[in-house]
Amino acid sequence: MPTPLDAVHLGARVVVRSRLAPGPEAPGDGPSMTDAVGTLVSRTADEVVVATRHGDVRIPVDRIVAAKEVPPRPSRRGAPHLAVSVADLQRVMGPAWGAIERESLGDWELRASQGFTQRGNSVLPVGDPGLPLAEAVDRVEAWYAVRGLPARVSLAGPTGFEPADDPLGAELLSRGWTSGDRTLNLTSSTETVAATAAATPDTGGAEVRISADLDDAWLDAYSQSRPLDRDIAAQVLTGSPDQLFAAIGLGGGLAQRLGMSTPGSRDPRPVAIGRLALAQGWAGLAAVWTDPAMRGRGLATRVTTALAVRARADGIRLVHLQVEADNATAIRLYERLGFERHSSYVYLTAPRR
Repeated sequence: MPTPLDAVHLGARVVVRSRLAPGPEAPGDGPSMTDAVGTLVSRTADEVVVATRHGDVRIPVDRIVAAKEVPPRPSRRGAPHLAVSVADLQRVMGPAWGAIERESLGDWELRASQGFTQRGNSVLPVGDPGLPLAEAVDRVEAWYAVRGLPARVSLAGPTGFEPADDPLGAELLSRGWTSGDRTLNLTSSTETVAATAAATPDTGGAEVRISADLDDAWLDAYSQSRPLDRDIAAQVLTGSPDQLFAAIGLGGGLAQRLGMSTPGSRDPRPVAIGRLALAQGWAGLAAVWTDPAMRGRGLATRVTTALAVRARADGIRLVHLQVEADNATAIRLYERLGFERHSSYVYLTAPRR
């Protein structure tokens, strides 16, 4: 999927296609264009710099024809969605959830969103902070204190890892930080998840509407899953390089089949929703919710598979999601759709001062 370069985070892996010379004509008999594949390390109004295997490539903006985020290089054997390292999957997932503020501390990313969601108000500690570990944690605590927020770190590792066995985890625990519940990172291919759509039982009129725009009806439904400030939530939900919003409305054939309306009536109120972020060459599934009165009817499955079908059509081959490790019902659903357990993470939170 072509991606505007101004929406791509620095540090993302990209392929940038550019003309070798100004103008549409090929130079001589050779190729007219070239591709640079690597890490986007800088971007100005005039040029971008991509760090490739052969060194940095500087590309004038006016010569760029197309650009696309691509997944990180595999670091181990296995299916592509499992071959990415724990650290690289964290880099993939970072921009898949918005944040109102993002600030770098070396390779770490500090995120704040006025308290809305833990992901939007925590540190992504991947790579080197550029400081001794204790000093880096001091900086993190001070950064969140200025914003009136508890300092929080999203610490990732293999499934079942112990935070105390990680150098950063040990440092945080020694300061009295507390460890929260574990979250699992599940991954799959969009092909696998999309293939289950054909086998999903017909829910009778459960049409999934997918839009690039966040509308009030979708946000109304999402607000039933958690308390939120609508303006802050909207900024976070639209804060990825690209995102899609899916909804099933209680109207038409679905409502009639359930005996909840008369023929010809319409009720656009969403009874199931989901969000898909497109970043780092992956699709990130989140915010899947079904009205409690409508659960057990396969609506969450419909939303998930419809978004996978859309991502596959857009050329995205890999998909990730996060689910609380004790949510057995959701885990069974996603594993039935072809997701597998890749890794996990735990939030560590500083004590209130």
